[in-house]
Amino acid sequence: MTITYLKRGISDDVRADDDAKTAEIVAATLRDIETRGDTAVRELANKFDGFDRESYRLSEAEIEAIVAQVSPEDMADIKFAQDQVRAFAQVQRDSMLDVEVETMPGVILGHKNIPVQSVGCYVPGGKFPMVASAHMSVATASVAGVPRIIACTPPFNGVPNPAVIAAMHMGGAHEIYVLGGIQAVGAMAIGTETIDPVHLLVGPGNAFVAEAKRQLFGRVGIDLFAGPTETMVIADDTVDAEMCATDLLGQAEHGYNSPAVLLTNSRKLAEDTLREIDRLLEILPTADTASVSWRDYGEVILCDTYDEMLAVADDIASEHVQVMTDRDDWFLEHMTCYGALFLGPRTNVANGDKVIGTNHTLPTKKAGRYTGGLWVGKFLKTHSYQKVTTDEAAAQIGAYGSRLCMLEGFAGHAEQCNLRVRRYGGVNVPYAEAARLPSENA
Repeated sequence: MTITYLKRGISDDVRADDDAKTAEIVAATLRDIETRGDTAVRELANKFDGFDRESYRLSEAEIEAIVAQVSPEDMADIKFAQDQVRAFAQVQRDSMLDVEVETMPGVILGHKNIPVQSVGCYVPGGKFPMVASAHMSVATASVAGVPRIIACTPPFNGVPNPAVIAAMHMGGAHEIYVLGGIQAVGAMAIGTETIDPVHLLVGPGNAFVAEAKRQLFGRVGIDLFAGPTETMVIADDTVDAEMCATDLLGQAEHGYNSPAVLLTNSRKLAEDTLREIDRLLEILPTADTASVSWRDYGEVILCDTYDEMLAVADDIASEHVQVMTDRDDWFLEHMTCYGALFLGPRTNVANGDKVIGTNHTLPTKKAGRYTGGLWVGKFLKTHSYQKVTTDEAAAQIGAYGSRLCMLEGFAGHAEQCNLRVRRYGGVNVPYAEAARLPSENA
């Protein structure tokens, strides 16, 4: 296998140091929120967002006034995007069926899909107002039937962003708070004097938000580890450098630490893309951000074969994978580790981010090895149940259960089974011994 790096990002050791520093800050902040509640949240909101209120929850009147600031065209666009997300989420929900089956005469087993009872949705918005994140979390939770949906977003330029608030409200949020960062996810998960804690946290965010979710996992559920945006372009000579460079920088502009990787088997395309990125950074309005991400986290990897490209892509397990080759469906069939695939030059990651209907909250930092992205199923819990409807089944299952419990040394467990064998099977099983039915002794 011959793999050549024409450009590398900063080392894994440097990234690990950054992660460790972030973890320390987050841990101290969460402890402060747990100890001082609303007071700590208010201080943090003032410190990081410059936003001070007695209550950070928006009233219905405030929501109505803020939403009224959104232009009719923008409202129509938001509705169109949310309709796409809802429609796909509903298809996914319809695929999740409750089941019940009689596995043997008198034994009924089943499962039910039950909505999580309260969800906290984080919608980023400090640097860019992430309107689409409201669709992906709030609207999807609504499709799942979650009875309490609360949403937090930071102020944008010192005030609640009207489009974000409109998307949250349209999506079905029951409570909306103008809070960002660690203080938002901490307040939703831990609870304060004025905010009841939720059962599940969802939504993307910066490194501090992602780390806060990681540390809070266990106290509450989380959707997945969704940190700073990552993108990978897998391309061959069927596309040109402009396409590759545009798709890389389009995601690098998210923040200063957004990895962007070109994976190709064409040296010419790789070298042309490097030059094209330099050209675009001269004219891109968000170049101040994108250029830092590209400098520190951008990579160009040259492989000899498509099989090598596949192996490298699965090892990196990028959040977004744009595939533009002469065999896009081959990658769809064979790739196993990623957040979402964007197949062919006619689509792109921005479509998925904003409008096409698939969810944009996706796994980062190699989490695509063990989980997919946020979807309606994340808001549902699958709970099993059982019932035994005949005396014969109670005795038969009980006898098997008794012997298997005694095999493991669990006499108390065995007695749960033995009691049913005695009552429903009419067999006098000695206390704390393995049960046998007369038919089994024959």
